[in-house]
Amino acid sequence: MNNAPAIATTANAADTARPAIQVNDLGKRFNREWIFRGLNYTFQPGYTYAVTGANGSGKSTLLQVLWGQMPPSKGTVKYISGDVEVPHESIFRQIAIATPYMDLIDEFTLREQLDFHFKLRKPRGNMTVTAMMERMYLTDARDKYISNFSSGMRQRVKLALAFFTEANLLFLDEPGTNLDHRAFDWYLHELQQLPAHASVFIASNQPSEYPANAHKIDIMQFK
Repeated sequence: MNNAPAIATTANAADTARPAIQVNDLGKRFNREWIFRGLNYTFQPGYTYAVTGANGSGKSTLLQVLWGQMPPSKGTVKYISGDVEVPHESIFRQIAIATPYMDLIDEFTLREQLDFHFKLRKPRGNMTVTAMMERMYLTDARDKYISNFSSGMRQRVKLALAFFTEANLLFLDEPGTNLDHRAFDWYLHELQQLPAHASVFIASNQPSEYPANAHKIDIMQFK
């Protein structure tokens, strides 16, 4: 299965920092159970990919293998910029992640959480922390401790950290988790604001969480 365009063998300077992800005969198993196997695909810059399937089918596992947190049991994952392979140990600089199981720092206020994150990562478009809080509709919570945030507020912060980080590869796992109607509309708006060259991976069994034109990877086809 490979519905995306074939990877180019040459690239200009503007494209070299926008990696494609090539996977060959990719598989992951725990003990004797295969979570997925036999996946061959080239994920190209500038596309949105929806990894679909029932709860517990392995969507999150596939994302973790693609972003390099979890090694595959079989096959290979390569990050390619133009015709140059990007080392696995440096690809993290181009990745942003938002998942329901990702931890925030409870002892930080919202401002401190943002300041801490963006001392380590470059903000997209040089956005200031103040502008981020305004765009998140959380200015009034700037001095509130994360430990006192609701589950929906926490999820909005996690998504904002991914959306506002300068990154070419974004991985969003069940992004609508705990979001109310207004926050979900905010998520969809921010998703549309991402630069056209970014690759976005959304693991979800809810079609409302990803664009209708997303390339779909049904994890159930690789059991």
